[in-house]
Amino acid sequence: MKRSEHRILTTHAGSLPRPTDLLELMQRTPRDEHAWEARVHAAVVEAVRRQVETGLDVVTDGEMSKPSFITYVADRLTGFEPSREPGALPWADSKEVAAFPDFYEPSVRQSPNAAATRYCCTGPIAYRGQAQVQRDIDNLRTALAGSSVEEAFIPAIAPSNVEGRQANLHYKTDEDYLFAIAEAMRAEYMAIVNAGFLLQIDDPRLVTYYILRRDSTVEECRRWAAVRVEALNHALRDIPRDRVRFHTCYSINMGPRVHDMELKDVVDLILRVKAGAYSFEAANPRHEHEWRVWQDLKLPDDAVLIPGVITQSTVLVEHPELVAERIARFASVVGRERIIAGADCGFASFAGSTEIHASIVWAKLAALVEGARLASTRLWG
Repeated sequence: MKRSEHRILTTHAGSLPRPTDLLELMQRTPRDEHAWEARVHAAVVEAVRRQVETGLDVVTDGEMSKPSFITYVADRLTGFEPSREPGALPWADSKEVAAFPDFYEPSVRQSPNAAATRYCCTGPIAYRGQAQVQRDIDNLRTALAGSSVEEAFIPAIAPSNVEGRQANLHYKTDEDYLFAIAEAMRAEYMAIVNAGFLLQIDDPRLVTYYILRRDSTVEECRRWAAVRVEALNHALRDIPRDRVRFHTCYSINMGPRVHDMELKDVVDLILRVKAGAYSFEAANPRHEHEWRVWQDLKLPDDAVLIPGVITQSTVLVEHPELVAERIARFASVVGRERIIAGADCGFASFAGSTEIHASIVWAKLAALVEGARLASTRLWG
């Protein structure tokens, strides 16, 4: 994994807005597979081109093939079938909804997450998504041809998020279920790394578990999170740390956010993940002050930080000067070479997300690039 040796490198968290016609194809039943495959391929080419033109250094496919960063695995794992019972919406019983019911309840009911098919585990889990992950690899490789980027990554979901989304009706214990998912997802992780791309593990549940459970305590969530990190590391065994980016965040949630778990209460567990880079929220008003937490921490050898210096939690486009200031804060505590400028979260984690219009997404990414340029000038002279 490259470091910012001569200037601040830039990246983002993965998901980007899908084109309207791709969304239409995605929602058709039955779907024209030939038209779908062709449009996904073209969308990845367009996404990479736009990232390169914007000036981003470490790019991805924008997750164009995935209906969401998490539900895509339903087609890649055996052992799951559609649930007969409607699943509860993730935010419905959260600390936030309890504190701000008048604000949250309409948005919870209308969430794009609400209409997604729910699945449950009814049999042994194994990986069957070889063709799908290979398609993602091939599409990204083709899109990168002739482009001058520093590196490219492909996101994949963490085991705990699969566990949390699909009820377990087969395995004897939650831990058995979790580790079965981890063993299966290892096949996808290995495929991405063996193809020469960086693997990004998406794990928002590691820090949102606390807020999503109304009566949970920090200590309960730490015990829960420690087991999930162990399962993830089991899936990552033998994969070089410098090929793995770990991303955690507080999800797409444009709300008060007064119950987000604090970084100081979970950062040591984050750093247990066998990764070469750690991507996290640092640009929204609930977490911007937390850059100071890193003053008292020792990063794993050769690891880098990918702090969010732009955020999905507001439609305001950050001024490049502010982006540069945020970068400089982190550089002052861990060193300029160990910072890659990133985003708090994906900008279209679910296909059809409407929180931030596509035009604003690209304006924010342009501000990220310009802010990194300003910071580089000041940090290197």
